[in-house]
Amino acid sequence: MSHDIIFRNATIYDGTGAPGAVGDLAVSDGRIAEVGRVSGSAGEVIDAAGLALAPGFIDVHTHDDFAAVVYRDMAFKTLGGVTTCIVGNCGMGAAPYASAMVLARSFHPHDAFPEWDGYAGYLDVLDRAPPAVNIGVLIGHGTVRMAAMGRKTEAPDAVEMARMKDLIREGLDAGAVGMSTGLIYEPGRHARTGELIELTGVLKGTGALYATHMRNEGLGLLDSVDEAIRIGQEAGVGVQISHHKASGREAWGLVTQSLEKIDAAQRQGLDVHADQYPYTAGSTVLSAVAEGGRLGGGGGVGSLTSDNVVIASTAGHPEWEGRSVAALMSAFGADLEDTLARVLGEEPGATVVLHSMSEDDVRTVMRHPSTMIGSDGLPTLAGKPHPRLYGTFARVLGHYARDLGVLSLPDAVYRMTGFPAAKFGLKDRGVIAPGAFADLVLFDPATIIDRGTFEDPKQSPAGVRMVLVNGEAVARDGAATDARPGKTLRRA
Repeated sequence: MSHDIIFRNATIYDGTGAPGAVGDLAVSDGRIAEVGRVSGSAGEVIDAAGLALAPGFIDVHTHDDFAAVVYRDMAFKTLGGVTTCIVGNCGMGAAPYASAMVLARSFHPHDAFPEWDGYAGYLDVLDRAPPAVNIGVLIGHGTVRMAAMGRKTEAPDAVEMARMKDLIREGLDAGAVGMSTGLIYEPGRHARTGELIELTGVLKGTGALYATHMRNEGLGLLDSVDEAIRIGQEAGVGVQISHHKASGREAWGLVTQSLEKIDAAQRQGLDVHADQYPYTAGSTVLSAVAEGGRLGGGGGVGSLTSDNVVIASTAGHPEWEGRSVAALMSAFGADLEDTLARVLGEEPGATVVLHSMSEDDVRTVMRHPSTMIGSDGLPTLAGKPHPRLYGTFARVLGHYARDLGVLSLPDAVYRMTGFPAAKFGLKDRGVIAPGAFADLVLFDPATIIDRGTFEDPKQSPAGVRMVLVNGEAVARDGAATDARPGKTLRRA
């Protein structure tokens, strides 16, 4: 039999958490044809002795909705082994179009987008001009709420609630894998728990899940976890807690109790899990952390100081990028309130990096069996985005699994492949088995590591040798190819 590609003598990690096993793997017509001993010939035969072969990494927490349209090579993901991105997180969705463009202009201020009608239209755009990676979509509650209610802060009336439900149903009919909320952002932060339960209830019985950037990741972390679990329980829908962490020094250590709450929910039979990025710094829009001339006050991100908030991207002021708010205060000769007012006045879409977490907490969350991996990278490529955009998965495999032993290598692979595929309902993805789609990563377990820094973040990882998406090579030896074989992963 002739195949498209055969990998010989690879150590195969199948995405289930099982130990690696040396063997061959054949790819034909975009799928895995054989695993184990493979006979026959192929258009390309790769000697993978000493290398690891794993399912392609599934980035469950991305903001690549619009990047997938304008950066179709998606090299910042493929060069790190990512083959599937879940977009629409934190309540920030790709539809309805008018409200989605508010977000698109923040991340991609110099790009133009074709117009699309709803989530069906967005997915059609990707079908017609595929990116290099597969895309699964979450419906953004914040985008839906803005379309139905504008910037209204009150609870929705009956007409507004009906409108939001219609928009959610449109997304579900289009194949969205769930709905997300961003409860520190406008306008999602104005949604009461009852509103979220009622809207999430539209998902019941569909297999779609509820993903949430919770209301508070600082001292209110535990109450926020309770709210997330309650929403899923009362709506009858699975829950995904986004970027699980304790933000702000006063909240450090609370993750032990938040993890206990997840354990308790699972013992009750509830489908509750979380994701995490492997860094002690986060990243978001400055407007979400600046309130009343302060940093972090009342915004759910924990306490912050002016020297641990660093400007990441400002479209019109590249000279501000990489500088802390404290440094800008000095440069402007202004106090905190005036500095924040100036930056947001001139750059309302400014993004920032927040140095706000404990390394012990990062390791505690990573060890817990409820945790999968998501980068949460902001694809503001013209600035200095958080290095997690490029290096998340290599950092887990190299730094945390190999060097520190926080996870075993098979478990680390499972957290970024088979586990998220099962949670998000991605059929025939995330595992190495005959018949599964050939989303594959060939890497060197001895050298894989992230290379980006906060000063120089746009660096692809070391040790990633080859990446296939649906059987086509999208990366080879640290360089992106011209292939654009990504598919839209619609919920069955």
